[in-house]
Amino acid sequence: QVQLVESGGGLVQPGGSLRLSCQAYGNIFRIFVMGWYRQAPGKQRELVATITSRGITNYAVSVEGRFTISRDNAKNTVYLQMNSLKPEDTAVYYCLTNTDRGDYWGQGTQVTVSS
Repeated sequence: QVQLVESGGGLVQPGGSLRLSCQAYGNIFRIFVMGWYRQAPGKQRELVATITSRGITNYAVSVEGRFTISRDNAKNTVYLQMNSLKPEDTAVYYCLTNTDRGDYWGQGTQVTVSS
């Protein structure tokens, strides 16, 4: 039905930046909430940020002021701009898309912040 393709992960030094992208493909009429979650080794998956169809955003306290979530409805794509990255941001990042056809997860992309 729907496939989510993530990109943009990689290795950066502390203080650096990355931008993650997640595009949804398939028979989609509407996308409602889109978001990003992450999971670090030995940790449970946690919410990073969400954005509604009206553009209302929500951030985890740990990333607020450093990360920015945005979406391009014409491209069925959600982005996560990550600035001032810290080693504790290291994790696998997963996108979530809530559509008229149901909820779908991306395959995950690795983000590593290290000197």
